[in-house]
Amino acid sequence: MKNDFRQKLHLEPKSGWINDPNGLCYFKGEYHVYYQYSPDSPSGSGRKCWGHWKSPDLISWRSTGTVLFPDTPEDKDGVYSGCGFVKGDTLYLFYTGNVKEDGDHDYITSGRGANVILVTTKNGHDMSPKKILLRNSDYPAECSCHVRDPKVWEEDGRYHMVLGARTLQDIGCVLHYVSDDLENWTFLEKYTADDMGYMWECPDEFTIDGHRFLSISPQGLVHGKYDNQNVYSSGHYCMENGGLTDFTEWDKGFDFYAPQSFEAPDGRRILLGWEGIGDIPYTNPTVELGWQHCLTLPRELTVSDDGKILQNPVRELESLRKDAALINSGDTVEISLPFDLAAKAAGDIKVRFDNVLQFVSCGGESRLEFLDDSAGCGRDVRYAHIPELRDIRIIADKASVEVYINGGETVMSARMYPEETEITLSAEGISGTLYELNGIEVITDE
Repeated sequence: MKNDFRQKLHLEPKSGWINDPNGLCYFKGEYHVYYQYSPDSPSGSGRKCWGHWKSPDLISWRSTGTVLFPDTPEDKDGVYSGCGFVKGDTLYLFYTGNVKEDGDHDYITSGRGANVILVTTKNGHDMSPKKILLRNSDYPAECSCHVRDPKVWEEDGRYHMVLGARTLQDIGCVLHYVSDDLENWTFLEKYTADDMGYMWECPDEFTIDGHRFLSISPQGLVHGKYDNQNVYSSGHYCMENGGLTDFTEWDKGFDFYAPQSFEAPDGRRILLGWEGIGDIPYTNPTVELGWQHCLTLPRELTVSDDGKILQNPVRELESLRKDAALINSGDTVEISLPFDLAAKAAGDIKVRFDNVLQFVSCGGESRLEFLDDSAGCGRDVRYAHIPELRDIRIIADKASVEVYINGGETVMSARMYPEETEITLSAEGISGTLYELNGIEVITDE
């Protein structure tokens, strides 16, 4: 069947442009996913808004449409990224209101307003009036006009907020504020690190099983064969004794940026990212069809015995599995998108999708490699240094693929655009199970 690129597993807009996930939370019996949304254009031009999905189970979703618009002087040039915080029967949504002044400005050292704005909601989609909490004058004097993406949590009887920032010396950092009432905020401290770019976006500070982490999306990192291969990166630090150590990328693939996490009611830490990146040198053919980009699959975060974060698709997705078939080294199988492959590995491996792409691991090096430029649309190859590959899980949708390696120690994600939804999958060096998948359900109220 010819591929229309409309996905079955990933949240994506009916029209327009989607990027950063925002406001992630569990509120009044439902999961809520807000997202940066440009409804006017699949290229991201026009109004910068927030859209909204909600779900009781991470499988059945309902879209309530566009819920925040740039309609005040303090956010006239964009409802930029932010977070959700649940307190009692109220959901607090914090975001950056972007303002670009007229005149001769570089919009880095002058001409840009970055306002932290609060709205509240009782049902997830009907919003209160907007309240301005922080303006440029409330940030440290060393900061440029680039301060954004609030993330709020409660700890030790106080409320905390982190913001991504760029200093006037072009050094990326995170600003940490505290509050007693969610409205009046005081600067507490700054986090930064040497040689880590000029801007840190989308900060997220959280704890899993007693291990504390800071997630950031830094811009301006030096690119290497195995590290920071994309135009912009996303990763996390371990926070130990007041310092930041062991920066680790979230995803080694082509399409991943701006992740955010939240705590599910059962205590799981769940992360979603934008399965895309800004300023990319490759393209997405859905632009011609009226939409662009999607979010990643929701991922459960756990911590290994040696203190590293492991990422795996949320267990709810296993309920979509059907028609299980064993697959072994040397097999060639016809399978329809979407599918889920879970396998053990022994030595060198290769998993190939027709002439579309392949995942290869050999001699301690793994790579996700496109074989056909019409399917990759400018994407070529991404590498990961993995001394021993023990297992692999690949979830392929109609226009994307996510590869989870060694129990989620490494992940590689990419958009892909095969002409057909029927794939010939060939495997070497693995043994496991291949499942066809039902799709998630998305109902639109718009």
